[in-house]
Amino acid sequence: MVHTDGLINMTFSDYLSGKLNHDYTYLANLFSEIQGTTIEQFIISHKIERIKELIIYDELNITEIAWKMNYKSVAHLSNQFKKVTGLSPSHFKQLKDKRRSPIEDIG
Repeated sequence: MVHTDGLINMTFSDYLSGKLNHDYTYLANLFSEIQGTTIEQFIISHKIERIKELIIYDELNITEIAWKMNYKSVAHLSNQFKKVTGLSPSHFKQLKDKRRSPIEDIG
C-alpha cells in the first residue's frame, strides 16, 4: 500500500487483516514481538522513505506527493516527515538540490 498511487479507501489494519486472514490485534502483537517496533511505525518509516524518493525524483510537488501517499493534508505529511527525519520536506529538498552537481561540472 506504500507504493500505490492515489487514495485507497481502506486502513492498513483492515488491509492486513483481510490479506492475512487474522485479527489485526493478533498481527500487531506478533509483529511487535518479532520486529521490536509497531506495524504503524514500520509503515510510517516506509512511507517516509518513499516520500524521500519522490522528493528526490522531483517530478511531483509536495501537494501531489501528499495525495499520492494517502495523506489527508500536506500539513500531516510535513509533520510526520519532520518527526521522523528532523527536516521539513522543503528543507530535505533544498539539501538534495545543494548536493547535486550539474553534469557539466563533474570531472
